[in-house]
Amino acid sequence: MRFRSLAILAWVVCCCFASQQRRTVQIDISSLLNARPVTTFTGGKITGWTKGIDGNGDGDGYLTYSAAAFNGDKDAHALPDNPVFQANTHHPEIVLHYDNADSLRNQARFISGEGEFTIVMPKRHYESIYLGLTSSEGASALSFELRYTNETVVTNYLLPDYYNNVSDKYPNLNYIATDLAKWNKKNVMVEKDHHNIHLLKLDIDPHKTLAAIKVKKGKEGYLMFWSATGVTK
Repeated sequence: MRFRSLAILAWVVCCCFASQQRRTVQIDISSLLNARPVTTFTGGKITGWTKGIDGNGDGDGYLTYSAAAFNGDKDAHALPDNPVFQANTHHPEIVLHYDNADSLRNQARFISGEGEFTIVMPKRHYESIYLGLTSSEGASALSFELRYTNETVVTNYLLPDYYNNVSDKYPNLNYIATDLAKWNKKNVMVEKDHHNIHLLKLDIDPHKTLAAIKVKKGKEGYLMFWSATGVTK
């Protein structure tokens, strides 16, 4: 009985240790950001979005909750004022780059038509990478070059339009935020719900050191890249 108790205790300690070793890493993508798709409430006034989520960046954008309230939109399906989205059973903690206290800095990266960018990673052993993404004007065909220190592995994904809900049709896809309204350039609400910021999980080889991820986009669709979050081994 004593041996069994010791064995159980050792198993619990090992599990706790493994849990402590697994960390969430918010990847610094600030150098990649080139768009402000979220209207914020800054210094007692609205600072409007400048490069939106659809219409090739000229159609519509999102508002924070405080911006929507100041705008007179009651019970609006807006983005929360806090850009930190808590961990749940589907994803780790995710941090977006909008901020009601900031009226200047970019919040996301857009690609219209074909394009590419590279996410430079802190060199570590990751289990998974979570990318915040939206595609509008239809789906976006994406290619991900997972650049390990000893090889490059390519994986492809067809990201659905941001109006589409998550289903079994789209493996490894979830939400950062869902059922959002959208507003035009004059911050007038044009649709009250059903728009999403999707979250795509990339499976990473935990036995290899990941150095970078090159993202390539095909011609169709309009892409917004919001965030990158890693879970280490």
